[in-house]
Amino acid sequence: MTEWRKSTHSDGTQHGGCVEVAALNTTIAVRDSKNPRGPHLHLHPHTWHTLLTTIKTNNTPTPQRPCQTRDA
Repeated sequence: MTEWRKSTHSDGTQHGGCVEVAALNTTIAVRDSKNPRGPHLHLHPHTWHTLLTTIKTNNTPTPQRPCQTRDA
């Protein structure tokens, strides 16, 4: 069985907007905690490490235009 983890900064409710992470054999899986049966991202461990480092150091580029969402 896959063990999914949430950030310690998560409020612990199902209503919060959190991601869950699981270490698989060769990848790191990431999913939306509000939709655990939905699609998962699978990242190479080096890519996951780079993403975390970028987020933690706040070294993210400023977007040229605002993000847009689409209704599914």
